[in-house]
Amino acid sequence: MASWTTADIPRQDGRNAVVTGANSGLGYHVARELGRAGAHVVLACRDTRRGQEAIGRILADVPGADLEVRALDLASLASVRAFAAAAPERIDLLINNAGVMAPPYRTTADGFELQFGTNYLGHFALTGLLLERLEATEAPRVVTAGSNMHKLGKLTWDDLQSERKYRKWSAYSASKLANLLFAFELQRRATAAGSKLHSSAAHPGWAATDLYVKGARVGNATLQEKVMSIPTRYLAQSSANGALPTLYAATAPGVPPGAYTGPSKRMETVGPPTLVKGNARSRDEGDARRLWEVSERLTGVHYEFEAAKVA
Repeated sequence: MASWTTADIPRQDGRNAVVTGANSGLGYHVARELGRAGAHVVLACRDTRRGQEAIGRILADVPGADLEVRALDLASLASVRAFAAAAPERIDLLINNAGVMAPPYRTTADGFELQFGTNYLGHFALTGLLLERLEATEAPRVVTAGSNMHKLGKLTWDDLQSERKYRKWSAYSASKLANLLFAFELQRRATAAGSKLHSSAAHPGWAATDLYVKGARVGNATLQEKVMSIPTRYLAQSSANGALPTLYAATAPGVPPGAYTGPSKRMETVGPPTLVKGNARSRDEGDARRLWEVSERLTGVHYEFEAAKVA
């Protein structure tokens, strides 16, 4: 594991993968490497034009890769439902990667705070709606994007949507904490139901993606873009290396259920992937159950495991 690279990805021939936010950044590299390994990859993108451009870039590097783009806006539950209804009948890998970081206060089409709604609730709904298609495969895996910022996160139960008080970095950290609570609770529920579903989380450390400046652009905050770009340019690892923990969690044999992967060096900011722990809040089973119940109510999506139905 200490020197794990894309060369170690097992062949993925015959497997279907869905990667959200695959037109750029980490998602692009995850989609490219899964395609290189032989998977059929669905690039689930809000902007399908940019998704098609990403496919062109991948094909230039990996001729013959089996790729397609489908529209998915995680800030719209209607879009999530439409995507799920038309998704492949069998999905082996679901990579919950897409996200936004630290924009000014905005809401989704359904009235959720943008970061909580996009980074977390959209993926919660998507995974639940695709659950039957995941369980139709032999060894389904779901990998949900975490972040080192989850360590600063706190769920304010009486203001989850930041309606009374919005701090963009606090909201981002809370959304990533929610992602970890979800990933670990999904594994607990799958195990209890006798499902073969494997759920884990992964974070990229400090990777040079455009996520740092996208949030700033929402509010035309050019100063923030400049401030964030300087240390990122010199201290961060590449997007390709930042994608390695996700690829490891998605494909490596022996990854334990409910695992969390991240970079192995410099306080989990750079380096080859390894198993990491997450903080105590991310492993709080009481908070995870409470968040799950709130999420079902907000999204209207209820998880039904096939194994539990048979039993």
